[in-house]
Amino acid sequence: MSQIFSEADIEEEQRHFSNVVMTFQQYAQYTLAANNRRRKDIYTLPRGDKELLDSLGYRHKLQEVDRAILVNAEFLNLIVANPEIFGHDLDPPEDMDGRDKVLEASHGHAHGDVHSHSHNHPRHRHSCSHGNANSNPRATIRRQGKYKPTDFDMDKLRSTLKQFVRDWSEEGKEERETCYTPMKGALLEHFSDSPSPESRQNIRVLVPGAGLARLAYDIANLGFACQGNEFSHYMLLASYLILNKTDAVGQYTIYPYVHSFSNLPNREAMLRPVKIPDVLPSALPSGSNFSLVAGDFEEIYGTEYEEGDLEPQAGQWDAVLTCFFIDTAKNIISYLRIIHRILTPGGVWINMGPLLWHFENNTTNDPSIELDLEEIKTLARKIGFVISNERTVDTTYTSNSQSMLGHVYRTAFWTATKAS
Repeated sequence: MSQIFSEADIEEEQRHFSNVVMTFQQYAQYTLAANNRRRKDIYTLPRGDKELLDSLGYRHKLQEVDRAILVNAEFLNLIVANPEIFGHDLDPPEDMDGRDKVLEASHGHAHGDVHSHSHNHPRHRHSCSHGNANSNPRATIRRQGKYKPTDFDMDKLRSTLKQFVRDWSEEGKEERETCYTPMKGALLEHFSDSPSPESRQNIRVLVPGAGLARLAYDIANLGFACQGNEFSHYMLLASYLILNKTDAVGQYTIYPYVHSFSNLPNREAMLRPVKIPDVLPSALPSGSNFSLVAGDFEEIYGTEYEEGDLEPQAGQWDAVLTCFFIDTAKNIISYLRIIHRILTPGGVWINMGPLLWHFENNTTNDPSIELDLEEIKTLARKIGFVISNERTVDTTYTSNSQSMLGHVYRTAFWTATKAS
């Protein structure tokens, strides 16, 4: 049956969106306070220890971190400068003047411290639509007092900054291409009878969990008709800026690694700037078909008609590419069934990623079906996939390449075709 959204559901989504916007807006205040804690800790030390820290330039480093935080804040405020593009009217934050004063004071610190929107480029189409098509068209979010972001909120925001490095910087190229190159190669191999970009224009490719949309963008750049799907408001707001409001390569500068002082070999590892993007997103070839749809994967691509017919997405996609995505499922069986149903006969599912089940041991009482790799491949075969080209790819994910600590995923890669 079609997903019906109650007024309470709509209001809850609007409240969540408002809280995300406020998290962006309060980044500077929150992060400067965390850095100021380090200054306070200096004053707990004996005089001789303070002098040794001064000889190392530790206080000066804290000042440099403050400046980097403020650069990040300017960038993040650009992302949420016009949140109404997502169909929500937000009341002005109650204390924006106060926040501005915090920014000014920090600069000179004496101690160191479906709703839808679309954008049409002249030479290609990029659109973005919000997943809740049954919501009321617009609604103003009335604040019940100032929202105070949690550590979890801020962690998501910090992750968004690092995601920019992975998807849209020269520094992130090696990590990005470790994942995207084999996936794009498998896609081209499957459609080898369409050797030119012009011959691929009617081949429809879906990228669920698109994040900041670089993989989807690259696929569209190869000539495929590509649609990304993303659920996170953090990613959707950020991708809108990079895809629709960017005029030059290297237009923005961020400092994604200033939030932790641990496992650093030197200051550069923390304080080096990263310029984004490394390519101009609007420079897709003429006639490119590239879109980004906002909303829950299961709600958008797994819904059915009221009459009980097959869902409108069934058999509409020639390829589905999942990169670090399938472990976001609460019910992996549902994910695989949807992927199978929306593919055309002979269509291809290309997967790469780990099995870090996102809802394992959750505290929100959400269900979570957690299978191992062999179980997933057996399940895929039972649902109707023929798996080939299996291998393991070692890769990092949004890591600081200069850190003394690194996590490596031994990701599972495969190509699976839908049996006719």
